[in-house]
Amino acid sequence: MDYLYIFAVSFTVALSGALMPGPLLTAVIYESARLGPKSGPLMILGHAILEIFMVAFIILGFSKFVHNAFAFRIIAVLGAVILFYFGIRMILSLPRLSLETHNVTAKSANLVFSGITVSIANPYWAIWWLTIGLGLVLAAQKQGLLAVGIFFLGHILADFGWYGAISLSVSKGKRFISQRVYQGIIFFCALALIGFALWFLWRAL
Repeated sequence: MDYLYIFAVSFTVALSGALMPGPLLTAVIYESARLGPKSGPLMILGHAILEIFMVAFIILGFSKFVHNAFAFRIIAVLGAVILFYFGIRMILSLPRLSLETHNVTAKSANLVFSGITVSIANPYWAIWWLTIGLGLVLAAQKQGLLAVGIFFLGHILADFGWYGAISLSVSKGKRFISQRVYQGIIFFCALALIGFALWFLWRAL
């Protein structure tokens, strides 16, 4: 029952975080509209790889070295730059986008890498792991490494489930929208990423 409880808490907390709009959701919508329903799961695979390293980072005790305001400020500034770049790149790609782009073969490695970079660019991802995530991992660690594995399984399954559903919905929904609406959605996503970048930069400074 301890393991079931750990899984349930991890899944619920991760799902509540995934449901909140953020850079990763925006990027998944953008890539899913371009490259189809595989985009979400592949990007979350990259997200999961990054989070495996974060869990190991916490277990090995390294989190205390970056658990300070200066480190968060550096993370926020670098993240703002990366997100701003993604947003501008999306706007510049608008003239080339069409509803036919879903026929393009998605490059798995690129989408996995995008999942990594968008996640690490979000300073609140690091803040979550070094606060809420830190407490949950350390609590699970008291039950052993198996409990930590169960915690991570619950956490990442919530992400795969939610973002997979979003990716499928966006890619299949394109058949019901016009070219202008499609480009409008991508433009909104780009503005959202730029907005996140400016917000993170303002918070950091």
